[in-house]
Amino acid sequence: MIERIDHGQVRELRLARPPANALNLPLLRQLLAELEAAAHAGARAVVLSGQPGLFSAGLDAGEFVRATAGSLQQLITTFFAVQRALAGGATPVVAAITGHCPAGGTVLAMFCDHRVMASGAYRIGLNEVQVGLYPGKRIFQAYARLLGVARAANLLSRGAMLDPDGALRIGLVDELAEPAAVIPRAVEIAQQMVQLPPEAYQRTRELVRADLLAILDAPDDLSAATQSGPAITEETLRQMGRILRKDS
Repeated sequence: MIERIDHGQVRELRLARPPANALNLPLLRQLLAELEAAAHAGARAVVLSGQPGLFSAGLDAGEFVRATAGSLQQLITTFFAVQRALAGGATPVVAAITGHCPAGGTVLAMFCDHRVMASGAYRIGLNEVQVGLYPGKRIFQAYARLLGVARAANLLSRGAMLDPDGALRIGLVDELAEPAAVIPRAVEIAQQMVQLPPEAYQRTRELVRADLLAILDAPDDLSAATQSGPAITEETLRQMGRILRKDS
């Protein structure tokens, strides 16, 4: 489900779970393990990429429809752990957003150190409300960190999706590249990070991401999911069921 490609001291982790790179529990667990293993293997930076035209469609709708309280809690806890590994792991992570990137795909990208997105007819954004999901305080705060509170509030509450130019304009992504150049450009950025004086870079990275880690370390209201709280409701399950029927 994840392809490992080494570019010198940069390790690319390519999501490879067709057709949509949907984030189920096994994929999230593997991604967490790969992020933790990269530094042990000598990688000094990571590129997280997707398939041509698609980075990730976000959390797997089937996981919600089939979930028990226990399995849902495992999914959410592991998703949080991946966010923490991206934000504060030993190696910086550059997101190579190779195409469409809704919901959980955008969440992964938000916690990376730098985001390169494919130009063209693609969409990115936190559209959780459109699919019946409550995004939670943590995701809103991380979104607001990038976009500002007023803009994040407006976009999140509407489940708005943006084209690449719009995402660049408001700071959701850092730069655009032609689709075929997204991964090479992300690798180039990661290699530039590797060339910086390591001690100074690491201390500066910790400085500029301290507020992001504080968001991740604070309690999150999505933990109420196991008690059928605001995260997963009958409305959520109905909407997820519609999505599965549409895609089948």
